[in-house]
Amino acid sequence: MRAIEISEPGGPEVLKMTTRTKPAPGETELLVKLAAAGVNRPDCLQRQGAYPPPPGATDIPGLEIAGEVVATGGKATRFKPGDRVCALVPGGGYAEFCAVDETNALPAPNGLTLSEAAAIPETFFTVWHNVFQRGGLKAGERFLVHGGSSGIGTTAIQLAKAFGAEVFATAGSEAKCEAMRELGADLAINYRETDFVEAVKTATGGTGVDLILDMVGGDYINRNYQAAAVEGRIVQIAFLNGRKAEADFSLLMMKRLTHTGSTLRARDIGFKAVITDELRQHVWPLLSERKVLPVMDSIFPLEQASAAHQRMEDGEHIGKIVLDIG
Repeated sequence: MRAIEISEPGGPEVLKMTTRTKPAPGETELLVKLAAAGVNRPDCLQRQGAYPPPPGATDIPGLEIAGEVVATGGKATRFKPGDRVCALVPGGGYAEFCAVDETNALPAPNGLTLSEAAAIPETFFTVWHNVFQRGGLKAGERFLVHGGSSGIGTTAIQLAKAFGAEVFATAGSEAKCEAMRELGADLAINYRETDFVEAVKTATGGTGVDLILDMVGGDYINRNYQAAAVEGRIVQIAFLNGRKAEADFSLLMMKRLTHTGSTLRARDIGFKAVITDELRQHVWPLLSERKVLPVMDSIFPLEQASAAHQRMEDGEHIGKIVLDIG
């Protein structure tokens, strides 16, 4: 099969087309002939040598896939050949075929193309776990997501709004802010022009927000503590501005804050299976009814994976970048 490999750690140009052996499905796995694969920031980090695949996973990048089941393992019963599926995988998405445990796969939502379906798993799994399971967002609460125009951000805005939260989001341009408003954000903050802490305090009468989803880190950590409400929660999922920061930790005590975080890729199949089942129950109906949708930025052919990574790193995208595998 054709696949994209990382020839050496480096920039987008190190992504090279190669030929690999088509995987065989394990006992509880599906073999999927891919139509599309999502591109995510962890793929870029892996390419740079900063985020190696977990033990036992392929070195082929790509964490989310969509396509048609062509074979199943002997103990796989949830899907059959011919079924259209999307799935979260620990690697292997940038290829023509990929094996995935059946418990980490979902039916491609009704009415969506496979390119759209490939834009769902990584962001929806991440948001569901970190915003709803770990962050405990409830209807009526105030929610702030940084990087609101990213794949994670556009998903978080829609899901938080669908489940009854008041949604605030930050981004770096007016065009991105307008896109966030169209998705349902109650307040879109251009961080290049406005201090998000002051904007949040003004909008909430000084109370602050109940939950913050942060992928920025750096100096945002201390500012998140300032923007959070009493008993507020902050969930950390990335550090685009750096892993180290100076913060006033007295705010953790005085506001009784909870600051937690997680990574998803290295978690085991069983952990991801729980998220899979909850998404199918709570979110898949919203997708099928088109009340929530993946926001599509651009689609690149597989052989242009390097251009897709460059688009990601330029930071101008709104929503998801996808590879068309055919």
